[in-house]
Amino acid sequence: MDTLDAIQINFKPEQLALLNACLAFLMFGVALDLKTTHFEYVWQHPKASLVGLTSQLILLPALTLGLIYALQPPMSVALGMALVAACPGGNVSNFAVHLSKGNTALSVTLTSVSTIAAIITTPVIFSIVVKFLPGADALAKDIAVSPGQMLGSIVQLILIPLLVGMALAYRFPQFTDRIRRPVRILSLVVFIAFIIVAIAANLENIYQHLSLVFFIVLIHNGLALLTGYNFARLFRLPVTDARAISLETGIQNSGLGLILIFNYFDGMGGMAMIAAWWGVWHLVSAFALAMWWGKEDLKMS
Repeated sequence: MDTLDAIQINFKPEQLALLNACLAFLMFGVALDLKTTHFEYVWQHPKASLVGLTSQLILLPALTLGLIYALQPPMSVALGMALVAACPGGNVSNFAVHLSKGNTALSVTLTSVSTIAAIITTPVIFSIVVKFLPGADALAKDIAVSPGQMLGSIVQLILIPLLVGMALAYRFPQFTDRIRRPVRILSLVVFIAFIIVAIAANLENIYQHLSLVFFIVLIHNGLALLTGYNFARLFRLPVTDARAISLETGIQNSGLGLILIFNYFDGMGGMAMIAAWWGVWHLVSAFALAMWWGKEDLKMS
């Protein structure tokens, strides 16, 4: 077993409960911005929506599996890559797409649909990818998590907060307008602060292995962004749609991945480091790309 596979980032039960609550609150903040019109967009623009969802839910996991075979990383790192690829899109993608002069409506739709669908897609995609990992049998006991177990946590962490947030926004729109921004800022700050405190206790392990994790995430994320863009252009979608699909494919809700790692994988070091660094790096890469695109003149071909 690689030394990285043996590292664990553990939480006490009360700390884990607080971390779960932080993510649920974060998803509640996301839900305040969701509207039924975001889901209607799928029927109004089926081609762009289908291409975007295919890129994120099928191509990204397939790309991840191919990259794992090519790089042969430690098993815990491979598991982290698989879990990140199975997570839904991150809500910061919508702002990044706006900066890139991409199709923000499509971006919001893809984030909304993938987040709701994550109740099923995250555990199913992860379980499928894991079956094809090289050497997965060696860690069979460590990764013996059924899709049903994971689904239960995702329902609590995503579905319930989303339903509560959407119901509040529908029933009390004026109140929601007043609390939307403070809730979004507070939930994100609390969650990031909690992760930083948790990771700070493991700085020595992170320092020793960061170079490996850094380059794997850089390659993984870069290929995800390229795949999303080129797949959209392959289907002759306009540049604005391609930019949205690229960023949706490259920005994943790695916070959900971290929660699942701490809940079901005993804070396995390689998994946690991949998910945590992806959460940092995808912000850097996505916003750098978005600002570069935002300065270009669009050619609607």
